[in-house]
Amino acid sequence: MATTMTKLLTADDLLRLSGEGVHGELIRGVLYETMPSGYAHSKIAANLTILLGSYIKPRRLGSLATSDLGVWLERDPDTVREPDIAYFSAAKIPLDAMDSGYAEVPPDLVVEIVSPSDSRREVADKARMWVRYGVDLVWVVQPDTRTVDVYEPGRAVVTLNEHDTLDGLAVLSGFTYAVSDIFDT
Repeated sequence: MATTMTKLLTADDLLRLSGEGVHGELIRGVLYETMPSGYAHSKIAANLTILLGSYIKPRRLGSLATSDLGVWLERDPDTVREPDIAYFSAAKIPLDAMDSGYAEVPPDLVVEIVSPSDSRREVADKARMWVRYGVDLVWVVQPDTRTVDVYEPGRAVVTLNEHDTLDGLAVLSGFTYAVSDIFDT
């Protein structure tokens, strides 16, 4: 009986493929292609990027990256995941650092925005994965319910509704915005 082995891809393979127009994530060497997420998803990502950037940049706290960023989490087989938004403190990645490859340290904050094709379970699993790899704060934005699930290491998930305040906690001390602001036009 013959079995067919699938060749596992590396982070370098993924980087090469992205240059050829293939977009996706690598999970333990297996490519999972991703598709554009749509207008609502993009609008929320832009709102959050503006809100976070307006707080982070003038204080020179670190840097923001958006969905084209790959974060290299595991090697041999390689895992490269793509957060919708990631914040790296200046302590993790210096402000003047410029690298054309993947980030090789976990972000301090990850924002995942649920797309129409995502299941709630898939996104919750991805949020827990980020925490497991050292991310201190994960916000999962649920456009359909206008809520944000907050994940922190060693704590229960907290769900904020649009009447609550989004807080940067210890990761971005002093950052607060109304949850409703991320959904507003």
